[in-house]
Amino acid sequence: MTTTTEELVEVLNDLIKINNDRIEGYERAADETKDIDVTLKAVFNKMADESRKNVSELTTHISTLGGDTETGTTVMGKVYRAWMDVKAAVTGKDRHGILASCEYGEDQAQRAYENALSSDADIDVDTRQLITSQKESLKASHDNIKQMRDASN
Repeated sequence: MTTTTEELVEVLNDLIKINNDRIEGYERAADETKDIDVTLKAVFNKMADESRKNVSELTTHISTLGGDTETGTTVMGKVYRAWMDVKAAVTGKDRHGILASCEYGEDQAQRAYENALSSDADIDVDTRQLITSQKESLKASHDNIKQMRDASN
């Protein structure tokens, strides 16, 4: 694999990790809301599925490049989930608080996709389209979470 391809695989693997963060975060949020808000649980499950689809697409793309796929999460995601656990223990599990935490996670996902698109890696047209398409989908999810959070005040 050339250095250029290795750099691109690294960028795509970073996106896999942020999507794995989303999956874990939304699975946790769905579990926390299962007894208090069925609507939120459905939204969170849909968003976890969205990231599973993203991971699948990115994995396929990395395979075509001849690279190895990451399966873990980001260090920041692990720190964030630990912070969510502490926050939930202290403040409780109200709708607004859960949605605010989810919006923070969505902000991190947007940043990761922006970083990917502005990286120094040589990104071909197909890969750039894949990243842009996923970023737009995640932006719609971010806006949905923000709208729900604002309505919960």
